[in-house]
Amino acid sequence: MVSSARLFIDMYMKCGCVDTALEVFNGLEERGISTWNATVFGLAMNGFCKESFEKFTEMENSGVLPNEVTFLGVLLVACRHSGLVDEGRQYFKAMIHNYNIEPNIKHYGCVVDLLSRAGLLREAEELIKSMPMAPDVATWGALLGACKKYGENEIGERIGRNLVELEPKHDGFHVLLSNIYALKGKWDEVMELRGMVKRQRVVKVPGCSMMEFDGVVHEFLAGDSTHPRMKEIEKMLDEMASKLKEDGYQPNTTDVAFDIKEEEKESSLYRHSEKLAVAFGLISTSPPMPIRIMKNLRICSDCHAAAKIISRVFQREIVIRDRQLFHHFTRCMLMYRLLVITLYSQNKFMVS
Repeated sequence: MVSSARLFIDMYMKCGCVDTALEVFNGLEERGISTWNATVFGLAMNGFCKESFEKFTEMENSGVLPNEVTFLGVLLVACRHSGLVDEGRQYFKAMIHNYNIEPNIKHYGCVVDLLSRAGLLREAEELIKSMPMAPDVATWGALLGACKKYGENEIGERIGRNLVELEPKHDGFHVLLSNIYALKGKWDEVMELRGMVKRQRVVKVPGCSMMEFDGVVHEFLAGDSTHPRMKEIEKMLDEMASKLKEDGYQPNTTDVAFDIKEEEKESSLYRHSEKLAVAFGLISTSPPMPIRIMKNLRICSDCHAAAKIISRVFQREIVIRDRQLFHHFTRCMLMYRLLVITLYSQNKFMVS
């Protein structure tokens, strides 16, 4: 029973149906470690980090000891994606000293990513150097991405060049290093790197956003114009752009690393695959049906900011699952559902 419940919780969490997953969890009489892990990890993956921490504490209070998977869930998503540096350090220390669990490379990678995202790049680099095992490219890659974000171009260039040499076929490292060069205005280096990419036949995975509607999966690539309802989508894109500007939205063009004019960068942002999928969702579905989108890569910062505004001005719930976690927009609606489910499970509703 516990095993099947874990599968259901995991399935619903991975579909972004947090309320349904919690209904299953709250209805269980017995809860094993795998069930707790699925819930702690699932809440964190969907962005409900406070609730994830609360479930972790509840698990400890119930007498179930966390294991390495539990700590990976807390560090991987809850701390890493909330920027809770102090909490992350505390959980990492508790894992070692309180529970005698030896961290593996994934745990170290999570803390490095957490520190990197918070701009603590020197501390992150020192932690990498202190690891008892050789750091993998993902760990170095997390630091490289943060160097680009925080403008630490000297560190970024050094790490980027090393990673390109270690993983010459990894498209992401070439892109990050190219972006760092572009931010410094080193267009000769950008062109040299692009030439290297061509010579080594590095294939860049294109960003693709998908949405299922009426039993059919619709796929969108950045700048795509092949969808049969493209005219309607274009019209909705224009409406989205108009409402975004009315709301004071300013396109974030810092991630568009091309030597082109600013207005051209803005127009390319408006045709990112996420925005195309959202536009299709708006014309093909009606409230209260949520718009659910899957993306094969990480959502860009501009699309994240735009989706938040679009959700509010169009009064639609939007759920975008990227390569790492879910992004829920119209959070107040989801938080209300979680509150109702929690109170109901604790028999705190008055029935007249």
